Order: sequence, then C-alpha cells, then structure tokens
Amino acid sequence: MKRMLLSGVAAIVLPGAAFANCPTISVADMQGVAPGAYPQQYELAEFQSAAGCEMSFSENPDIARLNGMIKGNPDLPALADRLPSEPLVMVPYAGVGKYGGTLDVLSNATEAGTSDFLSVRHVNLVRYSDDLQTIVPNVAKSWEWNDDFTQLTFHLRAGHKWSDGSPFTSADVAFWHDNLMQDKNIFESAKDYVLVGGEAMTVETPDDTTVIFNLPAPKPGLLAHFATSYAQGFQPKHFLGQFHPAINADADSYAQSLGFENGYDAIKAYYGNSDWTDTPSPMLSKPDLVDGLPKAAVPTLESHFYVTDTTEGRHLVANPYFHQVDTAGNQLPYISEQDEVYINDNEVRILKLVNGEVDYKSQSLQLASAPILLEKQESGDYQIHLRPEITLGAFGFNVTHEDEAKRAVFGDVKFREAMSIAINRDELNEVGFFAQGKPQQYVGFSPLPETVDNKWLAYKTEYDPAAANALLDGLGLKDTDGDGARELPNGDKLVLNLNFSTQGIAGQTVELVGQYWADVGIASVVKEVTPDEYRSAQSANKLDVSMWRKSQPLAIVLGNNELWVPPYENYFGNRTAMLWAEWVESDGSAGVEPPQWAKDMIDDINALQSAAQGSDEFNALMNDMVAAMTENLLFIGTVNAPAPIYQSNRLKNFSAFKTHSYEYYRTYPYRATQWWLDE
Repeated sequence: MKRMLLSGVAAIVLPGAAFANCPTISVADMQGVAPGAYPQQYELAEFQSAAGCEMSFSENPDIARLNGMIKGNPDLPALADRLPSEPLVMVPYAGVGKYGGTLDVLSNATEAGTSDFLSVRHVNLVRYSDDLQTIVPNVAKSWEWNDDFTQLTFHLRAGHKWSDGSPFTSADVAFWHDNLMQDKNIFESAKDYVLVGGEAMTVETPDDTTVIFNLPAPKPGLLAHFATSYAQGFQPKHFLGQFHPAINADADSYAQSLGFENGYDAIKAYYGNSDWTDTPSPMLSKPDLVDGLPKAAVPTLESHFYVTDTTEGRHLVANPYFHQVDTAGNQLPYISEQDEVYINDNEVRILKLVNGEVDYKSQSLQLASAPILLEKQESGDYQIHLRPEITLGAFGFNVTHEDEAKRAVFGDVKFREAMSIAINRDELNEVGFFAQGKPQQYVGFSPLPETVDNKWLAYKTEYDPAAANALLDGLGLKDTDGDGARELPNGDKLVLNLNFSTQGIAGQTVELVGQYWADVGIASVVKEVTPDEYRSAQSANKLDVSMWRKSQPLAIVLGNNELWVPPYENYFGNRTAMLWAEWVESDGSAGVEPPQWAKDMIDDINALQSAAQGSDEFNALMNDMVAAMTENLLFIGTVNAPAPIYQSNRLKNFSAFKTHSYEYYRTYPYRATQWWLDE
C-alpha cells in the first residue's frame, strides 16, 4: 500500500489500483458524470465506472485524536482497513467539504427534544432520499422482495465495521431481532414493526452479508420502516451479546464482575429497554461504574459516537470506521465533533439561537417564534427556513380517565364534537399562525391519500359556539351556580388541566383553545411542563387532555400501526385511551374494553399493511379507517402550519428541507454526514 498527500490530508491508494483523481462532482455540478441508480449517491464500483477513475481514500487528519477520546477503542489501523470493501459514495450538495470543527446544537433534556440532533448522525439499513419518495441504500448495499412481499432480503457491505473496529455482519441484525426485540426481559411487548398482523417474523443469516426477514403475511411497508425509524435494525452482538444469557452462559457473572446486577442490567445500561437511540449510557445511568467498564457507550454505525453524557448535555466525535466517503474519496463525516447542550426553557433556547450560538435546530421550534428568529437573522449570522409540517397540533380527551365522571363525559362523542366546533380555527390561524396555516381536522394520514374523500379534513371544523353550547346542555353539563363554568352531571366542577410542552405544541395554541372552550362554559387551567413531566403524566393516565403534534404519511403507516391502535402512538407522541391499550395488550384480562369501532380499526390497519397497494381492498380500508378516526374525534385537529428550521451560515452543504417533520426522521434524508463548517 502506498501513501500520497492531497492538500495536507493523508490519502491511501488501495493495492493494485492505479492512482487517478476522481472528479469531485457535486449535486450542483455533476461535471457530465451520469447519475447512479439512486439519487445523490453511488456504490463505489458504480461511481468509478461512471466517472472513469480509480478512487483513492483520504481521512480526517485529526482522526487519531478523536479515536483516542473513545473509551475502549484500540489504535487505528490504516483507513483501507477501516472502510468497507465497497463504501457508499455520497455526492455532496454544493461541493467537497473541509474537515474539522464542532457542530453546536441544543436539545431540551436527556431523551427530550433530541430527535433533530439524533437524526444528524443517524443510519439505518436504508433511508429516504431527500425527494421523500425514493428509498435508497445506506447500511445495506441492496435489498429485494419476493413476489408476495413475505420475504425481504438485505445485502450488507463486506468489511463494514462497528465504531470500535469489530466486524458488522448479519449476525448483528439477527441479534437485534431475536435477542433484543423478541426478549420479554427487554421489551415486555414486541413492537409492531417486528410483527405482521400481530405475529412475529423470523430472521435468517445464510452468510455474513445476507439477512432474510421472513414475514407471516405480506407487509411491504417494512422497508419504509427501516428508511424512517429511529429504531435501528441492528445492534452489536460482539458487545451486548456478552451480557445476554442466550449468547453467553457466563453473562450474569461477567456483568456482576463489572458492577451490574446481572446481564440484563448491563444491557439496559447500554441499550436500555426502549428502542429510542439515545437511552442514557452508563456515563449517565451508571456513572459510578464507568471507570471500570470496557466501554462507556455501546458501539455504533452512526457518523458520530458520544464520549460524554451528562444531565447538561453530550459530546460526540467522528466515527473512525464510518462507511461513507465523498466523491473525492474523503471519509465522511467532515465535522469532527458535535456538542449538545440541554436547555429546557424555550425563551433561553430562542435567546441562544438569535445570538448565533447554535449551528442547527428544528425540533421544538414553533411558528410563534418565527418573527424574532427572522428579525435577527443578519445579526445572528444564520438563516431561517420556514418549511411545511406533516403534522398538526391535536387535542385528545382522555376517554379512559381515572375519574369516572370525567370518563363518562369525555367518552361521549357528542362532547368531543362540541369541543371541536367550539374552536375558532380561522382566528387561531390568524393569531397563532400569522395566517400561514390551514385549519383542518385530524384524519390520521398526512397528506390525505388521493382516494380518500377530502370532506374529512373539514369534519366538525366549522366554528359554531351556539351548536357547541346546545350539545353541552344536552349532555347535562350545566352552569348551576352562575359562575360561567359548567359542572359535571354529578355536580362536580369540570375544570380541564391543560398541561402542555412547547416541544409538542405551541403555548399560544393551547391558551387560545382554552379560551374558546371557556367561551362555551368549559373551564381550564393552562400550565407549561417539561416534556418528561408531560409524558410521565400521559403514561400514568393522569392527563385530562393530551396535546402534541400528530399525523403520519401513508408510507410510515404501512410499516407501523401505532397511530391506529390504542393508545394511538408511542411514549414520545400524542396518546389517549391508556386503559384501552392495557385491555388490548393483556388480551382483555386488564384495562377497559374499547368500543367496537376501535377494535375494527385494529383489524383494518393490520389488513391494510398486508393488502396490495392501490387495490380496491386497500382503498376501502383506508376510507374506513379515516371515517372511523375522524367521526369519533379521538383527536381534535387545529391548524396545519409551517415551522422554522434554523441554520448557521457557517454550516455548509445544507439543503433546505422539504418538510419540518419527525415523520421522515427530520434531518436524515438531507445527508448531514456531508455538512461541513466554514470556520
């Protein structure tokens, strides 16, 4: 192997390759090179053929120092021994970037308001390209389905390695599926995306680079799940397997020698019992053990690896084994380090943004903050991109409230109809969204599929306080003491506790809706809480009204049924009917039995995921689901409006997002691994 020096960066030419510079093409200037099979990226051989070159590979000149910050990592081998035999070639947006720098970001708290930052470094088997239409390779080199969508085969990259240099193989996918996702000691109930109609899949690994998912029924949306979900379809067997009793007979004793209670305690410290990808590491959850542990965090395939984890924030360094390169052969990522600071106060976050102390932010930014952010762009040296939202703020009355009197009222669809038509959405749009939004009802899908009648978007959205008052009177909700507020039929005061988090919905929206409800005699108390406080209360069935952004595109629904099955989303989203969920999960042995329409929706979503897309059956199922969700007003929609995305001017190769959305996993389609900092 011979070494050459390119612009001060060490370059490596693989043995037997004649050195010839490849054209440094970009999306902005393809220099006549034909596009590859997928947008904005190539497999190595494909690029070399299209560009007529032999690629040499270069590394971040600071990579040895960065590797030294990763506890337990050995000294680095040569770059050629760190890259897969066929790395993924990414075409940068504007041009080849420069190495170095630290990306400064803000989140709310540990596991709160972090998804935009996580999505910067995220990888999965595949991803959506930035057209949000085309699924493209990433960790997996390729894939294929069988004819009836009951078998999905992935082909991995030979020579791909974890961030500690250990081989990444098909065994890591099987370990994730068989020993984590299906282990009741880790996940009490299996996640929907590893089930098909409630039944488990199986995984075969005929060789190190081939993974076969066998499905009990068709589920073509499984591929879209791997393209959008934060839940990665692999975990390091070589590391976590040491602590798993099914893999290592001495798992418990080994874990105990490190200070854990047993092997599962160690797995939960590193991986958690959640599929959210930033479950606190031992640095935060077991700080007293860290010095004696072989690694401070679980190895990753992501672009960056976190080396500190505290209640104040996290710091990450570039993964020296990352599998992507640019068109000049530079190993990605360009950005050497990332620093995440936790600020839960929205006003303080906005102040840091307008002062130019941050490089990128999208999550928790609401349209209400846009005026000041836009006003300070020049002085703060940043740009604001107002992008459409897929979701809209929605309110869900707790139909399984622990207070039986409230449960009876909230569970009556006439009450929910009254509360929907009591909202003046046109005024809410004008005042809360600067007339930039569109009033609409929550229908489950966003955008509404073309074969579903548009009438549902306007269902019970007309502002009609007189009709709302009449409905409330008919339910026996009277103001008997003349204070302007209605009582429950049993005579108790009806006061809604409207606890909200800015991460999920704008405070101004909650305050205005609370006022509209007060105008028809339903009193409320508005209180801002932290995301963790909100989610804990929601999980404990303590909320009167849930409120968060909600909806999904069809592509996501086909891989994940959670918006259609009680409690109608995961821990991080807008949930209601917690006791219906308990009934479903316990097969009727606990909780509260849902009404028939809710049971039918469960059957319908499972059937939809297996039906042939575009068929009469498929379209009929979508129509039935939208009708059931909308007519029952389980969630009451408000206004769909754009939201701001913040970009520092020093952040380059940044492409304006098509949406401000969690649903396509925020930054992930826009290839943050090719961002660079102009310092």
